[in-house]
Amino acid sequence: MNNSLPNGNTQTAEDLGNQVRAQRKQMGMTQADAAALCGVGTRFLSDLENGKPTVEIGKTLKVLHCLGLEVSVQSRHWPKV
Repeated sequence: MNNSLPNGNTQTAEDLGNQVRAQRKQMGMTQADAAALCGVGTRFLSDLENGKPTVEIGKTLKVLHCLGLEVSVQSRHWPKV
């Protein structure tokens, strides 16, 4: 992954959308190109990039994989109560 992408803690749908958009643009693709490559609709990709919080998780993971992005889930190490 290129260091020019907005990395860090992804806490909102908007954060994730910004990362997807940055990766797509870095790859030189239009939304239509990326949507076709990933097997999703242009509307879905637009909603994802715009941070719509109700996008389908399965399609989202498909787009991330297709664009060479990955998801990592880690414990935030909450203090024991």
